[in-house]
Parts: sequence; C-alpha cells; structure tokens
Amino acid sequence: MAKKEENKDLLENPEAIAEKVEGLEHWVEDNPKIVFGVLGALILAVGAFFGFRYYIGTQEEVAQKEMFQAVHYFEADSLNLALKGDGNNLGFEQIIEDFGMTDAANLANYYAGVISLKQGKFQLAIFYFEDFSSDDILIQPRAFSLMGDAYMELKDYESAAKYYNKASNYKPNKFFTPTYLMKEALAYEKLDQKDKAASVYQKIIDEFWDSGEYQNARKFKAKLETNS
Repeated sequence: MAKKEENKDLLENPEAIAEKVEGLEHWVEDNPKIVFGVLGALILAVGAFFGFRYYIGTQEEVAQKEMFQAVHYFEADSLNLALKGDGNNLGFEQIIEDFGMTDAANLANYYAGVISLKQGKFQLAIFYFEDFSSDDILIQPRAFSLMGDAYMELKDYESAAKYYNKASNYKPNKFFTPTYLMKEALAYEKLDQKDKAASVYQKIIDEFWDSGEYQNARKFKAKLETNS
C-alpha cells in the first residue's frame, strides 16, 4: 500500500520526480565502475549476438553450397560419394561435422540416415535421424517412419511401433498417414499385441476409407479376428 502511495506521489508531484532523478544521478556519480561495467557487458552481449548471427549466416551459405553436390550424388544413387564426399566436395558426414548449427547440416542428417538405412547400417541410421528435426508436413513424419523401419530391422518392434505412431500422428493426411498406420499395426502384430493392431486397422477403415490401404486394413483385421 505504501508503495502505491509513493508511486501516486511521483505521478502527481513533479518535485518528487526531480528528487528521485537527482538521487539517481548521485548514485551514478558515486558508482561509476558499476555503471560502466553494466554498460560494457550490455555492449558486449549485443555485439556477440549480432556477431553470432552473422557467423551462422555465412556458415549457412557455405553449407548450402556444399549440399548441392552431395544431394546430386544422392539422387544419382552414388550413396558413398554423397555420404563421404569426392575429395573436392564435402559429403553429408563432413557437412554435419563442419556446419553443425546450420539448417543444411540438419537436413544432411536426414540424408545420411536414409543412406545408412539403405546400406543396412540400422543403428547408424537411427543416430542420424535422432539428430534431424523439421516442421515439414512430409519430411518429419517420413523420418519417424524410417526410424521405425530401422528398429524393425533390428527386431526392436516396440520402438518401431513407437516411431510409426509418431509418424502417423504428425500432421495426419490421407496420402501418407495410412501407410504409417499399416506399419504401426504390423509392429503390434510382431509384438503379438493383436488388440492394438486391430485398433489401428480399424482407424484406417474409419478415417482413411478412400486410401489405398483401406482394403488391406479390412483384410488384415478380418484375419486377426479369425485367428483370435
């Protein structure tokens, strides 16, 4: 209450304001080291912030240029060149190592994960996919699904189901979500969790009746019920 009265006094009494300002001036005069120390720290912090932004910007530009040839090799199915580089151009591995804080390096993790999966290096694929993140409606769920594929190959069906579930729940759409759901149901079947598998098949039947997976979902669900 006293604080409110003081604030009111300041608002209504210009002389009170002048006294406060004068008191602040005296404090500044009596404590120059503290004042200049605080100002110096603020200047350094602002300088470091803008310096870091500039550094990341230049790093991003260089990394994007290096990505061009690596992606070209990937699309040509020259997977080792895409991953390791050709001596003149960096591969995804080196881009990740040299430009780790850039968007290019983030995407390189995705490509490196796909390559590792194709080469049968399933644990390494998971490692790369774990370091990838995106808010893209297609790429992020695809990465989750590919992690599920890697875990399926390792016969870790519980983890596979977990990542297929993540894929199917990430910004669902009628084009890809039914495929992720089918994979999730299969993982549950491998775990002998027939109720969960049947529930996932039913979700496809109810929510994605116009998808290419609809008939398979009906067939596999009926098979589960017959064998129950």
